Amino acid sequence: MIDLAHLRKWVGSTEQAADVLTAWKTGAFAAMLDRDDPAPQSGDPLPPLWHWMLCVPYVRQSAVGPDGHAARGGFLPPVPLPRRMWAGGRLEFLKPLRVGEPVTRRSEVASVQHKAGRSGDLVFVLVKHEYSGANGPAIREEHDIVYRPLPAPDAPAPAPTPAPEGATWEREIVPDDVLLFRYSALTFNGHRIHYDRRYVTEVEGYPGLIVHGPMIATMLVDLLRDSLPASRLARFEFRAMRPVFDIAPFRLCGKPSEEPGKAELWVRDADGFLAMQATATLA
Repeated sequence: MIDLAHLRKWVGSTEQAADVLTAWKTGAFAAMLDRDDPAPQSGDPLPPLWHWMLCVPYVRQSAVGPDGHAARGGFLPPVPLPRRMWAGGRLEFLKPLRVGEPVTRRSEVASVQHKAGRSGDLVFVLVKHEYSGANGPAIREEHDIVYRPLPAPDAPAPAPTPAPEGATWEREIVPDDVLLFRYSALTFNGHRIHYDRRYVTEVEGYPGLIVHGPMIATMLVDLLRDSLPASRLARFEFRAMRPVFDIAPFRLCGKPSEEPGKAELWVRDADGFLAMQATATLA
């Protein structure tokens, strides 16, 4: 039973965090993405979506819940559903964060919504973030979190959507335990679905470790940066459609949009289905 009135008491709650964008963090993130970039220098702009390694909340070990996340009921509402996923988001890039500068993040729970899905109750939590550097606000973000129940053993899987054809740019990614561990470590993400194979298969019932949704989104933007190096990303929105697991390769895909100044990006999983779709607005 979802007590929506109780969960909505968290709407308006805020959280603040501070960090410093160091050259080490920037270089480590580039290494995780297997980029052959020059060593980062003070003043270099941080590439888009790399900010997810900054201003991460410190959660004491005694405050960690059974899934590896912070125990529920702190900043985020205590949704009584076992599966928690990063469902997507929308970002606006106002100015770059730069290596060497202090960074702050202010977060606010904007809404809590309940829907009845085919597999049962779904709860959507919208969190708004604003990241600021030495020269003021740099990134505004809306972050969609979805909570869902475990499926019944005999429940049919949702019908997947075939991935689009006709990509102009493509890149194959072969995920493994080390890649997932390194991203989890850089973002201080303790969610066990990304590194604990026994937990993800025996408790949550997935076939393998789940590749982080925000890492996949970052890889899509990385593909775009390499394909259109002269362009600047002004806005980015993405939606996770289907989990991607470490047991098979997946492909990053993209092409210029029919709408001027935009690009369409998506992920095709090993079975040819759409795993993530995104739209980039270029400046």
